[in-house]
Amino acid sequence: MDAKELREKTPDQLRDELANLKKAQFNLRFQAATGQLENAAQMRTARRNAARVLTILNEKAAAAAAE
Repeated sequence: MDAKELREKTPDQLRDELANLKKAQFNLRFQAATGQLENAAQMRTARRNAARVLTILNEKAAAAAAE
């Protein structure tokens, strides 16, 4: 998922995407705590994807406020 794809989505779609990423992040933390996580890099990727979605949401909110 890259920023170009995210900018094409509506804010509602981005909020849904963020909720899904947060759930995935929680599940990865749970797997890490129980020792079932096979690829620790997935945690970093999930965290960065969530931050990317939040950044795009903030950009859209700032653009809407400026209009």
